[in-house]
Amino acid sequence: MIDMNKTALVLIDLQKGILAMDTAPHSTDVVTKNAKRLVDLFKEKGGFVAFVRVKFHDGQDKLNPNAMVELPGKDLSADFSDFADILEVSESDYIVNKRHFSAFFGSDLDLQLRRRGIENIVLGGISTHVGVDTTARDAYQYGYNQYFITDMMSAPRADLHQFSIDNIFPVMGQTMTTEAFIDIATN
Repeated sequence: MIDMNKTALVLIDLQKGILAMDTAPHSTDVVTKNAKRLVDLFKEKGGFVAFVRVKFHDGQDKLNPNAMVELPGKDLSADFSDFADILEVSESDYIVNKRHFSAFFGSDLDLQLRRRGIENIVLGGISTHVGVDTTARDAYQYGYNQYFITDMMSAPRADLHQFSIDNIFPVMGQTMTTEAFIDIATN
């Protein structure tokens, strides 16, 4: 059994502008439905939920490296940073606005987690190999126990998703499905 009072659900980039991508091996519909199940569980059990999104102030704060691959967000639509409706995010929820890959870099996420006595992070979102992976690496450096919900994350290609699942996450925490996490959180 996991102590939900010491556990946070951190959802990476489940926002309309990112969810417009094609993903594999899980569709964005599967990812958001599994995320909703865990949001409801965390709220019911008193766990902390952090909704993380890419959001720019005026576009001038966006990184523009000489990268070979363009990231989503070149043309920021009015609803690019809006969370998926299914998640029912409100102003009373804790929201992290980020401008980089990691939810920790340049935000107060670590401070908010530590002030609440959080020791465990349950992580999911899009994309597995970028935002989720980078956030996980920072969480590892900060010393959090991590649970990676493999069917609550996805990437543009299945091989990109699977690389982190098979090679990165097992050295930083536990990989499991939504059902497996619900089992350890409720039994």
